[in-house]
Amino acid sequence: MIATIHHSSGDFKIDFSQPIDISIHTSDDKTCSKAWYVDAIDISPVMTDQFTGSVAKGGTVNFRNIFFNPHGNTTHTECVGHIAEEVYNLQETLKSYFFKSQLITVTPEKHSGMESEWRKIGDEIITLDQIEGKIENNVDALIIRTLPNTIEKTKMQWSSTNWPYMDASVARYLAKIGIKHLLIDLPSVDREFDGGKMLSHKAFWQFPEATRFDATISEMIFVDNDIEDGIYFLSLQPSSFVNDASPCKPVLYQPI
Repeated sequence: MIATIHHSSGDFKIDFSQPIDISIHTSDDKTCSKAWYVDAIDISPVMTDQFTGSVAKGGTVNFRNIFFNPHGNTTHTECVGHIAEEVYNLQETLKSYFFKSQLITVTPEKHSGMESEWRKIGDEIITLDQIEGKIENNVDALIIRTLPNTIEKTKMQWSSTNWPYMDASVARYLAKIGIKHLLIDLPSVDREFDGGKMLSHKAFWQFPEATRFDATISEMIFVDNDIEDGIYFLSLQPSSFVNDASPCKPVLYQPI
């Protein structure tokens, strides 16, 4: 199916039969990627005296419960409700789902300067110099792929790894130029242990001074190396959980 997209920056054609899935597929396999010290996803059949939720165990249907944490177990999209005392949920704040986007690849830089509660020597940081001036005009969403980038990211046990993170100046810059949706292949845009500062989250959402309620951050994506940097159209489709975050299956379509 070929569609013509009329965008403010011009007309584009995309082929809906050629989707590029950048979510991480997850299951109750304990080797699946996870972070924040959560347990592996639990998927198990409902078993009661009156009902067997497993065909293999004699039931008529498979009928399973799934226990997971969206922030720690899977590709997810979150809204400002993630850091606000007030209750905001993704279903209220995300009202459209299709965006012109840009994929860029960066190699986080090792920090060798001053230390603080939220920054240590040796930290790997995405810096403003790596991002500023690299983003085209009229882009709604930015997808960041970090290097090194291997399939191991889909199995990564992130807890206690001090993963690379984004300098708050980058998040502030992205908000300034109008990026509404930020996607990254790490468990968080912030440092794993940052003393509760959440500097990049706050800077991207401009929280609390001028909160951008319609902006989202998606984390724990995976962009294969054979996908080239450039312009894509993004379908951002979180599940309909009424929560600050929800599992999501972001899909890209390359203009043809």
